[in-house]
Amino acid sequence: MGATIAALRFRPVPQTLDARRAFVHDGAMTQTDSDLEAAILQLAQARGPDKSICPSEAAKHVAAARGTDWHTLMQPARRAAVGLALAGRLIILRKGKPVDPADFRGVYRLTVPRED
Repeated sequence: MGATIAALRFRPVPQTLDARRAFVHDGAMTQTDSDLEAAILQLAQARGPDKSICPSEAAKHVAAARGTDWHTLMQPARRAAVGLALAGRLIILRKGKPVDPADFRGVYRLTVPRED
C-alpha cells in the first residue's frame, strides 16, 4: 500500500518557467508573491550560500512593511520559495540537505546556490 501512495504523490516537474509557476499555484503573480520573492532572495543572498534563512524571516519582513500579521504570509512564502527553487535561484533545505522543491514536507530553510 505504501508504494501506491508514493506513486500517487509523484508529479513530474514542468520544464518551462511559466509552467513551473502554474505548478506551484494558479500562475497569477500577485504583488505579495513578488514582494516575498524579493525578500527571500535579498535575505538569502545577504546571508550567503553557507548559511540559510527561515521563510518566516521573509514573511515578517513583508508583513512589517505592510502592517499585517506575518503568519498569513507563510503559505505564500512557501509558494514563492518553491517557485524560486524550481527556477534554480534558491535551494530548499530539510535537515541541512537539499530537497525536491516539488515534493517536501515539514520544517525547511532556504539558501542560495553556490557560484562555483
